[in-house]
Amino acid sequence: MLKGLMQDQPLLISQLIEFAERHNGDGEIVSRRVEGDVHRYTWAACAARSRRVANALDGEGLQVSDRVATLAWNGYRHLELYYGVSGSGRVLHTINPRLHPDQIAWIVNHAEDQVLLFDTTFLPLVQAVHARCGMVRKWIALCDADKLPADTGIPNLESYEAWIADQKESYAWPTLDERTASSLCYTSGTTGNPKGALYSHRSTILHAYGSVLPDMMGLSAFDSVLPVVPMFHVNAWGIPYSAALVGCKLVLPGPALDGKSVYELIESESVTLAAGVPTVWQMLLAHVQSNGLRFSSLRRTVVGGAACPPAVLRGFEQDLDVRVQHGWGMTEMSPLGTVCTLKPKHRALPLDERLRVLEKQGRAVYGVEMKIVDERGAELPWDGRASGDLLVRGPWIVSGYFKGEGGDPLVDGWFCTGDVATIDPDGFMQITDRSKDVIKSGGEWISSIEIENIAMSHPAVAMAACIGVKHPKWDERPIVVVQKKNGADVAREELLAYFEGKIAKWQIPDDVVFVDAIPLGATGKMLKARLREQFGAPASAAA
Repeated sequence: MLKGLMQDQPLLISQLIEFAERHNGDGEIVSRRVEGDVHRYTWAACAARSRRVANALDGEGLQVSDRVATLAWNGYRHLELYYGVSGSGRVLHTINPRLHPDQIAWIVNHAEDQVLLFDTTFLPLVQAVHARCGMVRKWIALCDADKLPADTGIPNLESYEAWIADQKESYAWPTLDERTASSLCYTSGTTGNPKGALYSHRSTILHAYGSVLPDMMGLSAFDSVLPVVPMFHVNAWGIPYSAALVGCKLVLPGPALDGKSVYELIESESVTLAAGVPTVWQMLLAHVQSNGLRFSSLRRTVVGGAACPPAVLRGFEQDLDVRVQHGWGMTEMSPLGTVCTLKPKHRALPLDERLRVLEKQGRAVYGVEMKIVDERGAELPWDGRASGDLLVRGPWIVSGYFKGEGGDPLVDGWFCTGDVATIDPDGFMQITDRSKDVIKSGGEWISSIEIENIAMSHPAVAMAACIGVKHPKWDERPIVVVQKKNGADVAREELLAYFEGKIAKWQIPDDVVFVDAIPLGATGKMLKARLREQFGAPASAAA
């Protein structure tokens, strides 16, 4: 075998921040702070402060692969930890603050976190768990020294700015094996204890390369990007790394994620691309439409975490001239798997047909292989009709969970996503349901997502969740749980009639249940398990 005569350089996260500093050092990073003001600095300043973080960690005596935890919003200090922690060889462990305190305490102990840094808004949460987290040797509040809360009950609590104040801005980033662990993110743990996805430097850099490709997120130095998706979950879809890779302007929203706050930030910072979960875009669209507003700079938005309701997609595309791109992935996938970008042949299609393509989750990014299989594991055709369990594999997809929790998640080298999907001849994948959410009625499958999308297109509906309930004759029947828009009104009978002609009669829900609010999980997804517990009576009784 003749080997290529190429240099073998490891792919490391520290290289990203070095590259951003050298080639795009004057690029801007803007953060809305917990304190309520706006902070501005450059990629060069971020790099210098990241090196201070690395020196501070050395001073704490942390070893390579020791875990450093965060409970923090999207902000410049959190970004410095992304690079200072991982770049120095430690593992950045981002914790979702929306989890229950018992789960957070379990996660901190399971990860064996040595240092935990937190935004002051999460002080009550830290106070609730710190006594149960004996391995944490240092607690640090992400604030200025004069903003450090008093009488917290947390021994030796230190402010972030005081912690790094006397550290040097010079630091020799270590040359690591690129397969060294870089960051850790736990699943939301809707069933059983959360499991940790342990990313490597190599997987993170490859994911960043894939995400900026033109047919994926298509980032460039000309963009001003706003990750509304949180940095505490799956690395904000890798955008903090992708932004450094291309040197674009990075806008970090802090804790204010309501429609008005997001709109004002988009306008004030000339955001061209924003990324987040559907619930955020629903709030943004409602604010813009109800106030007769337009976007002056926003051209694209990437929506993931759950399927974007077609009504929201059409609202952005038709009314506001903002291109909506579905993205799909999982914590276990770093998370990017697919992005919905049209092919040249779709440009000439009528608008309605183009929008139907955009309702799909999209095409795989290079590096991700996918297939759908039936209940026997036999591969199904890519014909856009066959529906089966979706399996994936690739260089930024887990091979197992941290500390072996949950056993081997692979089937013949493929990761089973838990999603049910179709793939059309052009490679566009569409999620038809989660395997645990699909409804089997009289031996036939009903897609809960399709029913939710129809309900969401009604002008009075803010959010809808379809669940299956037991039925004495049909095994299961669908009902739809609906949260109305503020000030809107719709009757049960009107909404049921709205389904007629849009799906087969036997797929129309048996009932509509109105609630004040649909429960959302730690990552913004609807908690259907909780709804099934609440409304799981036989459909005949519920009706």
